[in-house]
Amino acid sequence: MKKHFTSLLSAIMGGAIAIGGYHFLVKENISEHSHPIISESSQGISSNFQRVANFNFDENSFINASNKTVNSVVHVKNMTISPEITSIFDLFSGNTPQRGNGKERLAGTGSGVIISPDGYIVTNNHVISGASSVQVTLNNNQTYKAEIIGSDSSSDIALLKIKAPEKLPYLTFADSDNTQIGEWVLAVGNPFNLTSTVTAGIISAKARNLGNQYNGKVESYIQTDAAVNSGNSGGALVNLNGDLIGINTAIASANTGTFVGYSFAVPSNIAKKVVEDLIEYGNVQRGVLGIAGTELNSETAEKLKTKQTEGFYIDSVDEESGAEKAGIKKGDIITQMDNLKIRTFSDLSGHINTKRPNDTVKVTILRDGKSKDVTVTLQKNSSYVANDLGIIVKDLSEKDKKEFKLKNGVKITQTSPLFIENGVDLTGKVLISINGKEITNTDSVKKILENSNSQRNAIIVQNKNGEKERYFL
Repeated sequence: MKKHFTSLLSAIMGGAIAIGGYHFLVKENISEHSHPIISESSQGISSNFQRVANFNFDENSFINASNKTVNSVVHVKNMTISPEITSIFDLFSGNTPQRGNGKERLAGTGSGVIISPDGYIVTNNHVISGASSVQVTLNNNQTYKAEIIGSDSSSDIALLKIKAPEKLPYLTFADSDNTQIGEWVLAVGNPFNLTSTVTAGIISAKARNLGNQYNGKVESYIQTDAAVNSGNSGGALVNLNGDLIGINTAIASANTGTFVGYSFAVPSNIAKKVVEDLIEYGNVQRGVLGIAGTELNSETAEKLKTKQTEGFYIDSVDEESGAEKAGIKKGDIITQMDNLKIRTFSDLSGHINTKRPNDTVKVTILRDGKSKDVTVTLQKNSSYVANDLGIIVKDLSEKDKKEFKLKNGVKITQTSPLFIENGVDLTGKVLISINGKEITNTDSVKKILENSNSQRNAIIVQNKNGEKERYFL
């Protein structure tokens, strides 16, 4: 049951960390395989970020981009004491099961991209997950032990650092928002331990949502048809200037773990933001609009009785959120954000994932057939996906505390559809204890669940009438 709710809540949330909530009504069925924190100054990297430039295509474009890229892409080895396959993503990163004997063994391999001359390297979180140490081999066959600066499972991005005696070749981040469908791209990595492999393709789609089969929470990928296989995880997706537009992360597969035509990359704008946060703060700073809703298409538009078939329909607005303060209301449709047209949820979540708390975004909404621009200040995310309980919770607002006459607890903002189908809807109630332990905020919920070995958890919630209810989940 616990495993069922884990995958179920992933489907509910998608990118809820980015905007506050998203109800999945229609999704594609895609099978994909993915292929101590230290805070330091970001000056060595931030100056290398640049917008994508125009280029002139000729017969040498592929050669020039390849020559610029291959020396900046590295082979990453995950070394661990007790290696084992833990997810389908291990197949993409080249993991094979072994029995631990107290000695460090190779658990899996992947790729990485040097992004600064002093040795910062970006890769996928799943490539280095569970590692006791990480080894990095450059294109000149020099091997270094890498320090893990930080990682983020939601975006599947991790940051490494090596100390080399000389300045290293590196790639600059281009502006992934400026990429175009149909644009030629190169994927560079180490598939099947074949170092410095270059494949070519085009951008097949942008802001692609992989749906509930992907365990991450960032739902806005660049899709290409450049061949990507086991070991390409964490490698570079570059344009014909040789500038970094994405980090190769997942592939579409016919349950074989091998490439069948489509690959997916975390856009460079998201990867860049995660890297900057890991260096400056030691963790990822995420801002939220404070809304919940669904993307529009013909089917959802008919259900919601609107003629608009593109955009994001707002189902609810969180109290005291930036969206509420900006005057956004239930029934509004977001059609544009910071000059970026919003057609789908992935367009919206992808853009928000490049922002931090206190950043402002210009939001264009459609209300009663009229377009209106509002400026929203993003707030720090206070929600937590309690997968083991089948619910999503957020910290209590001052209004909540007065309404429920409580000082501590967390408000349940969403309940698993399976619960609701069986007559149990906890949405709107306050979670006050788990397994006899008092809840103070979302951090306490996370801590209790992470330290719990129980297959079932006893929870107590309080409704608006002050009545306490007990459930076993």
